[in-house]
Amino acid sequence: MKPILSKAQVVYMKAKKKFDDRAKVLEQQIAETRKTTEITEEVMEGLVLETGFHDAYSELTNAENELIEWSHTAIKNDKTYKTNQQPIDQMYSNLENNPEMRARIIQLAMKIR
Repeated sequence: MKPILSKAQVVYMKAKKKFDDRAKVLEQQIAETRKTTEITEEVMEGLVLETGFHDAYSELTNAENELIEWSHTAIKNDKTYKTNQQPIDQMYSNLENNPEMRARIIQLAMKIR
């Protein structure tokens, strides 16, 4: 039986897949373009927009933010949260400054059922 996922988890999974797919397309386009043209900042910007990578990145970032917010709300009934509320809330408030912790929270949020 499939696990039941929240809307935030489903949206994140779709955004992550789209981002990964667009990244592969971008890598292929870069490889093809490199054969005939030097990859300058302007060329790279064009490829990023042309392949849809920028939009996929924006969608992924929004989905991550939604997932993080959902996970913070979802854990508020957990006993561990109630006993460690201040450090957990502090951790969530510092995610913008700590990419490693942000990634870890996202991984943990995907495990919440």
